[in-house]
Amino acid sequence: MLDAQTIATIKSTLPAIAQIGPQLTGHFYQRLLTQHPELKNVFNMNNQRSGNQREALFNAIVAYGSNLENLAVLLPAVEKIAQKHASLNIQPEQYAIVGENLLATIDELLHPGEEVLTAWGKAYGVLADVFIQREEAIYSASEEKTGGWRGARDFRIRAINQESSVIKSFELVPNDGQPVATFLPGQYLAISLQPAGFENIQHRQYSLTHQPNGQFYRIAVKREALGSVSGWLHDNAQVGDIVQCAAPAGDFFLQAEAATPITLISAGVGQTPMLAMLANLAQQQHAAAVNWLHAAEAGSQHAFAEEVKSLGARLPNFTSHVWYRQPESADAGRYDAQGLMDLASVSAALNQAERQFWICGPLPFMQFVARQLVDAGINADRIHYEVFGPHKVL
Repeated sequence: MLDAQTIATIKSTLPAIAQIGPQLTGHFYQRLLTQHPELKNVFNMNNQRSGNQREALFNAIVAYGSNLENLAVLLPAVEKIAQKHASLNIQPEQYAIVGENLLATIDELLHPGEEVLTAWGKAYGVLADVFIQREEAIYSASEEKTGGWRGARDFRIRAINQESSVIKSFELVPNDGQPVATFLPGQYLAISLQPAGFENIQHRQYSLTHQPNGQFYRIAVKREALGSVSGWLHDNAQVGDIVQCAAPAGDFFLQAEAATPITLISAGVGQTPMLAMLANLAQQQHAAAVNWLHAAEAGSQHAFAEEVKSLGARLPNFTSHVWYRQPESADAGRYDAQGLMDLASVSAALNQAERQFWICGPLPFMQFVARQLVDAGINADRIHYEVFGPHKVL
């Protein structure tokens, strides 16, 4: 625990740090990656270029410094970050490197004096220990599972399927021929690759889209306009190619009693974790009502429609409602409503007090839908969502 003087010192410096936030985080990453270029094989450099990584770090610094006396409020954020770190195989020695460069950045930009630097060093050490211990627990739990492992494992692409005009699915089998570990419905698989022409190893997390089977994993990848990895997977990946995978991870997953009504809400490729959730519910013959609400641009971009229909048919109380923003002439009969998702049209099916909601999709979509739910009187603690990066839905 931190002593009162250390906490007071940190809180007194937070306004100065907040004032130069973007400059501080920009300086930190430039310093860190210049002195340790090997970390370019860890960080998502697209997020570096977009500024998302800098914003996430700034938010984390301010949140931590503001809650030193009540760290329990940060536990959900800690868990999300620890799961992400585990998917990247972050190691304890890397925390020391980050801490050294963070303190040097504060010193170089603010020159606050030794007392302040010592206080921030203590605070960083406490936080680093929290992450190191939690991540070790995740690694150990993954390793101890049947078919589990620690670190990177070679997987071979067994099948590639065009699911829509913008989404392909990839089936991955372990190259060692051994089983694969189970996972929770909604969790993701991190893949690592460095094809010819890529300066650094690239890591991406993709939701697992099926019920665990002990034999293979399936992910689905949308081609992103500026996505270097998604572009390579769509244009260059072949059956037989090898990628490396970390064990499944993630803090966004389905947990519900059999009597709990459930609504799964998605847009575009955001349906991928929902597919695993729906498959899990179908396998369990979930007795309570299950609603599938999905939005797509048009039928050409609507993936997994037949799979959802097949899974839903196995549930005793399943309903589906699909919106197409701009349906095409060939889409007749494939959708229920045109335009943006309007939950007012299905509100009668959503009004049970115990109903739980899971949302995934582009950030503006999730914010749009979450606002509708809150305005309809749904408590925020019944709304679960997946978002990567520094942004918030609620």
